[in-house]
Amino acid sequence: MSAFLSARDVCQRLREAALGVLAFEVCEVMSQSGLIAVYIEGWHLLLDFAEGHLHHCEYARNCAGDEATLDTWQRYGTDPVSLLSTWELAQIERLLRDANRVQT
Repeated sequence: MSAFLSARDVCQRLREAALGVLAFEVCEVMSQSGLIAVYIEGWHLLLDFAEGHLHHCEYARNCAGDEATLDTWQRYGTDPVSLLSTWELAQIERLLRDANRVQT
């Protein structure tokens, strides 16, 4: 059985991607649902991104197979996106918007 990823673990990956420390790659845009699958150096995230704004992280899995979902994080009162600073959130949204433009 895989271990649980905390919201802070996932937030740290997003934070490092926002700072440009880790590569951020959009794998798939699911325009009907507003979800975007991203890859951050061994981690797979499913982000809810609609109308140019990142709302929350639906799912995360690290390279060791540890994973968590929005339902798991909300049980503890938060999700990884809500832990980002305003600047970090803006950087991730910019990366998602730029990737969205390229794929459309």
